[in-house]
Amino acid sequence: MSEPASTQGTVGRWTLNIYAALGLLYLFTPILFIVLFSFNQPRGNFNVVWQQFTLDNWKAPFADAALTNALWVSLKIAALSTLISTLLGSLIAIALCRYRFKGAETVRFFLVLPLTTPEIVLGSSLATLFLGQDLIDFGFTTIVIAHIMFQVSFVALIVRARLRGFDWTLEQAAHDLGAPPFLTFWKVTFPLILPGILAAALLVFALSIDDFIITLFNSGSTVTFPLQINGAFRVRFPPQINVLATTILLVSVVLLLAGTLLGNRRRRSLEGR
Repeated sequence: MSEPASTQGTVGRWTLNIYAALGLLYLFTPILFIVLFSFNQPRGNFNVVWQQFTLDNWKAPFADAALTNALWVSLKIAALSTLISTLLGSLIAIALCRYRFKGAETVRFFLVLPLTTPEIVLGSSLATLFLGQDLIDFGFTTIVIAHIMFQVSFVALIVRARLRGFDWTLEQAAHDLGAPPFLTFWKVTFPLILPGILAAALLVFALSIDDFIITLFNSGSTVTFPLQINGAFRVRFPPQINVLATTILLVSVVLLLAGTLLGNRRRRSLEGR
């Protein structure tokens, strides 16, 4: 009786692994095509049909000035909105986990609300809000504000998940040893929640660069990387789009691997102590 049960367990694991591999292949196939077509030499204006392998595209990744400027705008928006949203979201998460106060459940509800609201609804509502204000024009500032609106929720929820297993007695021990509140936070609390903060920052940074719908409603005359690609595809789809997209992908992978290696090294050093 044990052999059939063991055989069924082996077949089940192999079946689950195959389904998982097919699912990952389905998710990563578009990304693989983006990387592949960065080495394609198109014969027309659209880099959508494989013609010939070439490295010329990588020799001039910034040949398209409009595309390069749009990417630079997206990077600036993502950096600024990520910095502000990471600060605000982390403070909200710490307040929700550390203190008990009236209205905490309401705050948690409003944190989840932007994540469940369709982007077209969120983008149009923000556009309506800005239209009623004569002090602000659509452009860089409105995009940053719009991105912060949904980034804060992601940061707060991720950091809050990190804080759920936090041992608050460590802060009490630091206070007992004479450490002031700010020094306790900087030396005890912040290093322990830093991996969660960095993970949240990387996620919202990627979401900001990738966002199209919310940005479209609040961009005005400012053109970001996704907006430029959408507009260019109507008349021309140069291979530099694939090159820059592949570059962003490689940088993201390098940052992810670096964060993972640093986290593992730090964990091993703590275990060695």
